[in-house]
Amino acid sequence: MTRHDTAKGSRRAMPDVQSLADDRRVAIDRVGVKDVTYPLRLHTREGGEQTTVAAINMYVALPHHQKGTHMSRFLEVLNEQTCEPVCPERIPAIARAIRERLEAEEAHFEAEFTYFIAKRAPVTGAPGLMDYRVRFACTANGETDFVMTVSAPAASLCPCSKEISEYGAHNQRCRIEASVRTNAMMWIEDLVELLEQAASAPVFAVLKRPDEKWVTEHAYDNPKFVEDIVRDLALSLEGDERVVWYSINSENFESIHSHNAYAQVTRDKRQD
Repeated sequence: MTRHDTAKGSRRAMPDVQSLADDRRVAIDRVGVKDVTYPLRLHTREGGEQTTVAAINMYVALPHHQKGTHMSRFLEVLNEQTCEPVCPERIPAIARAIRERLEAEEAHFEAEFTYFIAKRAPVTGAPGLMDYRVRFACTANGETDFVMTVSAPAASLCPCSKEISEYGAHNQRCRIEASVRTNAMMWIEDLVELLEQAASAPVFAVLKRPDEKWVTEHAYDNPKFVEDIVRDLALSLEGDERVVWYSINSENFESIHSHNAYAQVTRDKRQD
């Protein structure tokens, strides 16, 4: 065999194993790549920009007759669509491109990241950066669905403890989370404010003694069970015309119990 023949043979098409038929007849809801590290650029409510790093998941629905999906195509789509930090406005287009490239009935794109908001202490005004966890989830299946999830740390003070104790009351950190579908622009900062307003008191990155006094007394004057937190948050979201669907929860990391307290509410306002 000549060198030319060897080179020609090396260029033969490689077998596409993923596209082979599968006879087990089990469809897969989501298959793809997970925890792809990628930059994300966001506009802030104040008119600036913030660049962060996201953990990105990309999936498609796989029909029962197909053996596998083409994992490399997810990364190809991501980089072809951007080759720079992803912007939230591009996420629906990326999800649709994944669906088209992988010839799938349904595609999913998720990005989870840390978002920072400058927040001053309540009395002294000492500056600090608070970090919040945010997730964007988009599904493309002929229509495009987009859900934003934000979780915020806060403080809760037990009403029962305050009522039965001669002095003091036990309090704890809590994590309040809201997932929303909207019909108009809602900033991450907007949702953070609603989350923190539902707690006994917000938490801060920097506190001097006058600030600590304010937070302690504010929580004491505003005791809330975990049920109170989700109900107050639900009322706030019910009154926000931008929100058409929400799923909210609060987890209180109990300070005197060995368990946590949890409550959740999910509501589709479009069905009212």
